[in-house]
Amino acid sequence: MSEPDQDPDWDGSDPERIYVITGGRSSDGDQTTFDLITLIVSRSEPTTTMQPEHAAILRLCGSPLSVAEISAYLRLPASAVTVLLADLLGEGRIEARACIPKAILPDRDLLEAVIHGLQRL
Repeated sequence: MSEPDQDPDWDGSDPERIYVITGGRSSDGDQTTFDLITLIVSRSEPTTTMQPEHAAILRLCGSPLSVAEISAYLRLPASAVTVLLADLLGEGRIEARACIPKAILPDRDLLEAVIHGLQRL
């Protein structure tokens, strides 16, 4: 059987296949939670004994990719991808980088005070 990222006919909707890929685990029980925008970078090369989906993730993530992008490339639900990512993170094969948070905006009252002070000049 070919890898999911190479099979154009496989749409990821086969629940039995997803069950086998994840070993019946769900992302709800994992200690590590991944957002759809968490960036993933591989830290090692795939091995020949590795599960095909794990190897595909390592090949894809030579440069940072979000969980959503990995899910799209592999044609797997994000919940299944997060289970696979938790496996790889636990083995030290990937690095997860949180997205950069939005800058905290200054207080509106402070901005208005600055504007009024500038207008008085």
